[in-house]
Formats: sequence, structure tokens, C-alpha cells
Amino acid sequence: MPTYQYYCEENDAALEVVHSIHDTIKTWGELCELADHPVVGAPASAPVKRLLFATNINAPAGDSKLKEKGFTKLVRRDKGVYENVTATGTESRYMKADDPSTLPHLKKKISD
Repeated sequence: MPTYQYYCEENDAALEVVHSIHDTIKTWGELCELADHPVVGAPASAPVKRLLFATNINAPAGDSKLKEKGFTKLVRRDKGVYENVTATGTESRYMKADDPSTLPHLKKKISD
């Protein structure tokens, strides 16, 4: 469900809530109830406005960014053969299903 931000002019307060796109929030009381927030600063009947605000957008990262962050990306090249497009150091560029020596060095990449 999407996150929305509402503003109440009467008490100069804003709240973020998560609700269905089909829900309509019109008053401070409805907003506070949905946000599990006490109705303070303005009467419950005070009107609220939904604000536009920037959201986080997840975009796919390129192979070089994945590599920088320590991720491993395998791309199937043939039956039982995968290319490690994020191979580093001594890692094998191609991983073969029947050859364990070609597996990525996950223990070197994963730490506590």
C-alpha cells in the first residue's frame, strides 16, 4: 500500500500514513485514527490536505554498481554454464554446474 503525507493547517502538523489508494482522509480525527496518533493540537473535525512528496524509487543497478556493493550476478550462458559478470580478483568468470571450483567466493564477500 502507498504512503501518504497529510497536513493540517489548524495545528501546523503533518503526518505520514499508509492506506489504500481508494481511501479518502478528510479530517484530522480520521488521520490521527489511521496513524494511531492522539488527536491533539486541533479539533478532530479540522480539515487536512494530502501533500505531494518525493518517495524512494528503487532502480536496477548496473553490473559495476552491484560489484562495488559486493553482490554477485550470474547470467546463464549455456546449459549448466553461468557467467559471473561481477567477478572480482581470483573468481572464475564462468561458473559450471558440475565444477565446484568455479563457484563465486561468497564467504569472502559476506561478512558480519
